[in-house]
Amino acid sequence: MNNVILLGLVSFFADLSTEMVYPLIPLYLTSAFGATPAVVGLIEGIAESLAGLLKVFSGYLADRYRRKKPLAFAGYAAGLVYKAGLLLAGSWAGVLAARVVDRVGKGVRTSPRDVLVSESAAPGKLGLSFGLHKALDMAGSTLGILAAFLLMRSPTGDYDYRRLFLLSCIPAAASLVMFAFIRETGTRVAPGRPQRVTVGLRSLDYRLRLYLTVVFLFTLGNSSNAFLLLRASDAGFETSSVILLYLLYNGVSSLLALPLGKWSDRTGRKRMLVAGYVVFTVAYAGFAWAGSRLVVASAFVVYGVFTAMTAGVERAYISEIAPSELKGTMLGLHSTLVGVALFPASLIAGFLWSRFGPEVTFSFGAALSLAAALLLAFRLPTASVGTSVPRGA
Repeated sequence: MNNVILLGLVSFFADLSTEMVYPLIPLYLTSAFGATPAVVGLIEGIAESLAGLLKVFSGYLADRYRRKKPLAFAGYAAGLVYKAGLLLAGSWAGVLAARVVDRVGKGVRTSPRDVLVSESAAPGKLGLSFGLHKALDMAGSTLGILAAFLLMRSPTGDYDYRRLFLLSCIPAAASLVMFAFIRETGTRVAPGRPQRVTVGLRSLDYRLRLYLTVVFLFTLGNSSNAFLLLRASDAGFETSSVILLYLLYNGVSSLLALPLGKWSDRTGRKRMLVAGYVVFTVAYAGFAWAGSRLVVASAFVVYGVFTAMTAGVERAYISEIAPSELKGTMLGLHSTLVGVALFPASLIAGFLWSRFGPEVTFSFGAALSLAAALLLAFRLPTASVGTSVPRGA
């Protein structure tokens, strides 16, 4: 469990650094470079898709060579390069390049890090371990957003974006220091003899194949969080208030991730995931038909509940039913499918927003989420809590 806590602290500092700047990126793009929602969607879609494509390869390498820690370290180190890129960017294309570097780093680190968490978890506490990691991750996000809010407060309304970009390098460096205390997990492979890893989708557990399909469908309607921030701004919130709303979302997720992850150990992953997709439907319906700023704020709270219900639980679910020799590859494949779907999802969201407005954008996402919940509820078999299902079940 010490390894899980240390990995959680790595994510805590890394996300503190990232979230000091992330909620400001769409506002920075629109105010400094005149970018449109469609451009924001393009940037987020390209960046997130590249990250997703790399996750399956980094997961494969972690399975093949059993060296998770160096891969994770390299991925987190890209965060420092990202901040330098933001400082040097002179156009929205420069911001795009910086975001690509950041997301490439995320693509490299996520799968091996998740395998480290899975292999460090105590028996019967997989949901608890992923919940603890996610809680620390989101706590870092919360403090990062709070730091952004406090540092960007200005009575004149003039925000010093670049100063904040520079300060965000400090926690990014702290996240790398934590790796000195993290232990490698699993059996080491002898030099020159990497473990053979064969990805055979037809031989995988039926549940895993179905769940990955549902995740892809769901993600097509789950556009970048940048659109949530734009929705808040569109509803009349000032820049500082938008940051507070994002702080509220992260705070709710951080508080609930651990107890909900622990609850999934007792009640089963399927129930939690189905309920999470239903909660997402409610959140996006709120963003779609927000009649007041109170509704928008409430939607951010509900969206935080959704994240706490699913972010750690889905990793625990995949870790349970994936073959042990393919755990990193399957965790990476899940993230890759999400990344691949995020590109058209962000483009679709940007197009729908520009053509029809935010109501249609978020209604589309709510409809796909409800469809995903129904597919899981009626097509995914239910297993005993904490047990795996034979392949082909």
